[in-house]
Amino acid sequence: MTTDLTSLTTEDFVIIGLEAADKAAATRALAEKLQAAGRVTDLEGYLADVARREEQMATGLPGGIGIPHARSAHVVAPSVAVATSATGVDFGADDGPATLIFLIAAPDGADDAHLRIIAALARRLMHEEFRDALRAATTEAEIAAVITKEVQA
Repeated sequence: MTTDLTSLTTEDFVIIGLEAADKAAATRALAEKLQAAGRVTDLEGYLADVARREEQMATGLPGGIGIPHARSAHVVAPSVAVATSATGVDFGADDGPATLIFLIAAPDGADDAHLRIIAALARRLMHEEFRDALRAATTEAEIAAVITKEVQA
């Protein structure tokens, strides 16, 4: 596992072919990746923060996108964990389940870092080529490279 705290996404934060019964299970699977890499210090505490945020407004976007996110005292560095799902997971979007899921984690005192990440990601997700590149990726490293190039750059 990586200890690099400067990369927004690494292959260690990617799940290809996620099978999750619901958004809580999908979020947990991605958060576990961040915890394993030392980005999340308290898994349950962070998941509670994400759940509170999710209660305010659904994080599903048109086009099969889910973006659960939260600022949390349990996050040590801005991070994005990514999953693809063939069956999809319901994040509350009007057009159906999310087949691309991005868990955005930002430290509690991170000013608006997570908002910048969400905005950059949302801008890219409007482009079908970007979504297609992520869905077509066959390795975790490929997905991490696309995110890093398009969002972190």
